[in-house]
Amino acid sequence: MLEAVRSKSFDKLFYRYNYHYLIRRHFRYLGVAGELQPPSIEGRPVLYIMNHSSWWDGLLAYHAARTLTNREHYFMMEEEQLRKYAFFRKLGAYSINRHSTGDISTSLRYTTRLLRAGGGVWMYPEGEIQPLEHRPMVLKAGVGLVLRLCPEAVVVPVTLYHGLFRHSKPEATLLAGVPLAHSWKDMNRNSIGEELQTVLEEQLNNHRQMIINNGGFIPEQFQPLMKQSRSTNEWFDAVLGRRRR
Repeated sequence: MLEAVRSKSFDKLFYRYNYHYLIRRHFRYLGVAGELQPPSIEGRPVLYIMNHSSWWDGLLAYHAARTLTNREHYFMMEEEQLRKYAFFRKLGAYSINRHSTGDISTSLRYTTRLLRAGGGVWMYPEGEIQPLEHRPMVLKAGVGLVLRLCPEAVVVPVTLYHGLFRHSKPEATLLAGVPLAHSWKDMNRNSIGEELQTVLEEQLNNHRQMIINNGGFIPEQFQPLMKQSRSTNEWFDAVLGRRRR
């Protein structure tokens, strides 16, 4: 298992690179609604669970967490990918190897240690990238095991919905749901997984419906996390508008 080896200097540099070059170059808009760090969970371990529908998920979640919260965040990542992009370890990424029972156990116990040390931990409990509209969502058992090991943790469900709506560049929104604080130790891992699966799927469906109900425009309750960049059609509109004057 590959543990996180955080580097404050690298984190500071990468945060700027991620924002100014990666996100702004590839997205027209990134916004968030809800609270990633609500006052009601202050002092409690926080486990963030998020749907996994694109290569960008970790980078967008990293930017939101780094911008809006004041705690250290850690991200569970497939070991094969983390070996390929080893520098993510300096940002708080650590590995899980789904093909080894022993490695899975080690990763889940490491997750528990991070939670109890005060870190915010992000898990993608589907375990692999699934199409955004894939239903039903199926969560792996790991999230239930972590919560039984760390029953004092609060779960914050986060959904990411993205797409090409009215512009040539994609727009992405993150929605943080109501924190969940249960007696996790009194529940078995299957019942925990079933409850979280229902919550995350319903939230993603509602998130999707918010965009549809607003005609493909970003609803006003989403707070922008980046300076909006122009899409190709907006550049065309600007140039044609100047020529008509």
